[in-house]
Amino acid sequence: MQVVGKFSKVSYDEFAKAIRSEVDAITEDAIIDIYNTIKLPKRATTGSAGYDFFSPIWFELHPGESIKVPTGVNVDIADGWFLGCVPRSGLGFKYRAQLDNTIGVIDSDYIFSDNEGHIWAKITNDSKSDKVLTVNKGDAFMQGIFIQYGVTTDDKTTGIRNGGFGSTGGAQ
Repeated sequence: MQVVGKFSKVSYDEFAKAIRSEVDAITEDAIIDIYNTIKLPKRATTGSAGYDFFSPIWFELHPGESIKVPTGVNVDIADGWFLGCVPRSGLGFKYRAQLDNTIGVIDSDYIFSDNEGHIWAKITNDSKSDKVLTVNKGDAFMQGIFIQYGVTTDDKTTGIRNGGFGSTGGAQ
């Protein structure tokens, strides 16, 4: 098996800035507690393709509701690979849970962004019933799969990334 990446926690300052942007009136002690308990993604079994991401916070989503979750995690990825992020399949079956960008593409140069390559997930409960999706702090809610890619023979790309969504100047 080829080793192509390494997960790490983002700095405390990056995580604190991110969590404050999503949670009103959160205390410094609460942020410290959340940060100290962030779990790095891991595979559940030797045959698992996906690395489970664990929620750093508790959340509840009624049908039609969404939440942006700062995972507190980044990943250093070898050139020629990306990390594809998708919801855990059980959440998809039970709640039609989906990532709002359908599949998150974490490029190998994302780690060099000003936000330290902080991986976020925006997840929606798209259930057509009254099922409430509850994710406890520490529950696996998303998985990342390392995927290899290629480039064309005439590729002359020289751009440098600094940021996440839409930062490469593509169609918005």
